[in-house]
Amino acid sequence: MGTTRERLQELHEELARCRACPRVAGTPVHPSAQPARILLVGQAPGPREAAFGKPFAWTAGKTLFGWFASVLGADEETVRRRVYLSAVTRCFPGKAPSGGDRRPDPEEVTRCRRWLRAEVELMRPRLVVPVGTLAIEEVMGHRGGLADVVGTSHRLVFEGHRADVIPLPHPSGASTWHRTEPGKTLLGRALKLLAAHPEVIRAFGAPPLRARRSAPGGNEVSGTSGPPLGRRRKRGVWHLGRHLGRSR
Repeated sequence: MGTTRERLQELHEELARCRACPRVAGTPVHPSAQPARILLVGQAPGPREAAFGKPFAWTAGKTLFGWFASVLGADEETVRRRVYLSAVTRCFPGKAPSGGDRRPDPEEVTRCRRWLRAEVELMRPRLVVPVGTLAIEEVMGHRGGLADVVGTSHRLVFEGHRADVIPLPHPSGASTWHRTEPGKTLLGRALKLLAAHPEVIRAFGAPPLRARRSAPGGNEVSGTSGPPLGRRRKRGVWHLGRHLGRSR
């Protein structure tokens, strides 16, 4: 069967050959084949990631790694080694008629799902961090506003595997949500939940005091998390593709 790393390498080789989506403008992007118990799920690569050969390699990545540095005191390369950076779709979708990056369509999301499913099956992550509305929808089944979920922690079943989930907004420069209220405060709350999570402490160690105090939101990291959304609204566990007992 091979080690998890070897099986990830084989999966990446297969992914690199994928040309299933005719509308996309780029080739598949994946991280290094370094297994991790923390899985971050983005939306899709931007226009420059394929050239760099890694996800979150441009402006959004600088913002994302800045968030992690603010609460963990870890630089980009350390985060890349200890967090597996996945995505809902793996190729740059191209530009939308309005000029921004096109959101992957449902068919592209469905075609690409096999890669994310395989990664979860191989690594069995303890913590999943969906970034942005599309990733939050795919991981949690949540189709509402970011303010309903960012800053909260959840326990759910994702691709048949139970894990903790802490959602984040997308760090895109085109978005102002995380730079204005209530997004700025909720982002700070979410980052503090991340810093206090046992898997993050296991991977990075306890964050330095100065990093904890410099987190967005301004307060020191607390070890408490918000109640799971499913518990706040209805008892039970969230399952992939099923939101509060309703099929997607």
